[in-house]
Amino acid sequence: MKALDELTFDNRFARLGDAFSTHVLPEPLDEPRLVVASKAAMALLDLDPAVAQTPVFAELFGGHKLWAEAEPRAMVYSGHQFGGYTPQLGDGRGLLLGEVYNEAGEHWDLHLKGAGMTPYSRMGDGRAVLRSSIREFLASEALHALGIPTSRALCVIGSSTPVWREKQERGAMVLRLAHSHIRFGHFEYFYYTKKPEQQAELAEHVLNLHYPECREQPEPYLAMFREIVERNAEMIAKWQAYGFCHGVMNTDNMSILGITFDFGPFAFLDDFDAHFICNHSDHEGRYSFSNQVPIGQWNLSALAQALTPFISVDALKEALGLYLPLYQAHYLDLMRRRLGLTTAEDDDQKLVERLLKLMQNSGVDYTLFFRRLGDEPAALAVTRLRDDFVDMAGFDTWAEQYKARVARDGDYTQEQRRERMHAVNPLYILRNYLAQNAIAAAESGDYSEVRRLHEVLTRPFEEQAGMEQYAQRPPDWGKHLEISCSS
Repeated sequence: MKALDELTFDNRFARLGDAFSTHVLPEPLDEPRLVVASKAAMALLDLDPAVAQTPVFAELFGGHKLWAEAEPRAMVYSGHQFGGYTPQLGDGRGLLLGEVYNEAGEHWDLHLKGAGMTPYSRMGDGRAVLRSSIREFLASEALHALGIPTSRALCVIGSSTPVWREKQERGAMVLRLAHSHIRFGHFEYFYYTKKPEQQAELAEHVLNLHYPECREQPEPYLAMFREIVERNAEMIAKWQAYGFCHGVMNTDNMSILGITFDFGPFAFLDDFDAHFICNHSDHEGRYSFSNQVPIGQWNLSALAQALTPFISVDALKEALGLYLPLYQAHYLDLMRRRLGLTTAEDDDQKLVERLLKLMQNSGVDYTLFFRRLGDEPAALAVTRLRDDFVDMAGFDTWAEQYKARVARDGDYTQEQRRERMHAVNPLYILRNYLAQNAIAAAESGDYSEVRRLHEVLTRPFEEQAGMEQYAQRPPDWGKHLEISCSS
């Protein structure tokens, strides 16, 4: 394991030059202190977990110190925000400190969010507050534990720095990791500013470093775009299968790698609601839960437009046509597994749709239903779950269809069924009220609940002794928390 001064930097994005980013130093936080750190994320950098407890750890990720080999840069990009194009955005409160490669040869961006003002801060102060930093940390690591592609979070550093939002709060920084922080909006920026040389350089950078296997194809850029389409289709299928709402699917928040990125007013579903809107600023419901699938396609179309200098329009349209079939295949496979099915039948999609409609009309807890469905044999499980539904007759009809489908699926023991279903149906999920409880304690100076919740969420499928309170339905107040983009 490595110490902090043993990291090996290779700042590939910084070498692209000033057309792509601006050199900016982080603004240090007052009295930086460790709130929480992820041992799993530290392992990606081969870091010894013990270094998180050292003063220099908080100083480095609180903006007070910097490696000599680091080259902090604020990236420039643009993007479509709520459907309208914004010509220039960029890292307004974040800095790419540099790229580190580990002993396995993997490159990881060190991106410090909340690092102060940059040329792209617009009217902002460049800061992040403790609550949003904790939420991003917890979401990043929780999604990873669920098997959903995501950026990672190494740590949150708190401080005594005052930051004004709706009220005075405390500033914080979150250090996030990804193989790249390049977004759809990077390509849009150089396309719409008519800078073909830089756009070509960016395309070569992404192709060579992140999609090198596409070099072997007759049309490398087209092969790369197809891979981006497939990765996004799979990622969004996992969002939908596990009830994750991103909240702000602007093109500047979409990763070129097809990972969950830029956490703002996200939420996991409590009661199933296909029309759920987790961002209270989203007045039209553009980024509602059910709209995430078509918005994913819309965003890919925006990226396709920016790639027209490299790929023919007909080829781009053909690649975009793969998105919905790929999404549907990934989603149905996941939902079959959540229902405990190992084979495929033509009517499985209808079986899933009928269940979700019944859950919608009865306000059934999305996570706990699937977990409890695997606790017992199918016939007994549906009998116990029946009381959660208002339309009992409708559920009885579905239950008969489900039991018949399970009987046709194969001959296996209940222990095998239970083990298989519990491996894909989490017991613990990052519910908004759990995050809020942890944030409230942290804002009072008690970080123990953030750390405990993080530990629970790293093993979402495994029942953990003494942690029953994290596997309960939320109280009524916990279902109606409004989350904004403000951080």
